[in-house]
Amino acid sequence: MSSSAIVIHHSNHTHGHPAPPDVVVDALPYYDSGYDEPGAREAALSLVEDETRRYKPTKNYLEQLGQPLYHSFETEIMKTEFERLSNRLPMEMLSMKRYELPTPPAGKQTDFTAWNECVENSYAQLEHQQTRILNLELMWDYGANTWKIYNTTLQTMLEQAQKQLLELRKRIQEINSNRKNEQTQAGGQLGALEQTWVGLVGKNYEIECAIVELEKEVTNLRKQRPTNGVTSSE
Repeated sequence: MSSSAIVIHHSNHTHGHPAPPDVVVDALPYYDSGYDEPGAREAALSLVEDETRRYKPTKNYLEQLGQPLYHSFETEIMKTEFERLSNRLPMEMLSMKRYELPTPPAGKQTDFTAWNECVENSYAQLEHQQTRILNLELMWDYGANTWKIYNTTLQTMLEQAQKQLLELRKRIQEINSNRKNEQTQAGGQLGALEQTWVGLVGKNYEIECAIVELEKEVTNLRKQRPTNGVTSSE
């Protein structure tokens, strides 16, 4: 993988929270190569595991969001049902007693009040059945249109959701495309700078070699000057 580093600037303040500091990302995944080399994935996972073992969080990164309200939406019926589930109690069966027409018990067969309650119960049951018949008639007259309207509403909601999904996918595609273009351009610049750096280092090396050779020649000349009748002080 080529050595590359980019800085991500967080300039947006989400929901009024301060932006996190700049993060240096030493990777250009759309430009770097070597991710598929044998052992690269294992080495990365090893680094992550090592960092996970050594990292000890010292602050709550979600404290600005406040305490979650897990039970704010629960109704009394839901709370009762959750309690039943936590206690592993069986669900109560649907009571059909209200639909029954029992006669008075054996000890009250001659009790006028008991029979009167049974008659009143039968009236209530009859009224209930008449209401059900009325509801069925209303459904027969208007249920089809209501169902069509309901289906149309569902279809509209589905189309809106699909449209939002397409827009999100388009935005994701645009973001990935922009990232690829930016990283490709940055990679090209890094490659050019790397070549310039290599050239300059090579030139510096050549200059250093030339300086060493000149120093050798100067040293040899200084050694040869006394033999020609010239003192070293001159």
